[in-house]
Amino acid sequence: MKFKTIKPLLPELFILASLLYYWMASSWLNPIAITLIVIISFQILKQKIVSGIIIGFIFILLNLYMVLALISELSEFKSVTDSFKIMLLVGSFYLGINIISGSFMLIKYIKKANAKQIQETTIS
Repeated sequence: MKFKTIKPLLPELFILASLLYYWMASSWLNPIAITLIVIISFQILKQKIVSGIIIGFIFILLNLYMVLALISELSEFKSVTDSFKIMLLVGSFYLGINIISGSFMLIKYIKKANAKQIQETTIS
């Protein structure tokens, strides 16, 4: 596969990689992880506009919630230690990439929806 064919799918592929990591880090019989992997795989294969917008939006919201969880966890430290710094850097980096990936996915499908709407109005 060429990079040009993979590039539009990067947000979905990153989300899929995150879900696969979540599934492997938890129990292999985790029904939530399996369901989410099936949903994002369906999205990669079918490229549905509505589901792409919904998945991107929900992914952004969930990661914003996780930012609050990270802040809560960091507030439990009494002082700035090495563990605090590692958690802050890794957590912020990972959640930042997740939010950016969800934003790219959301923007991509909103642009597709607008292009489809414009195409339908010019045909009519």
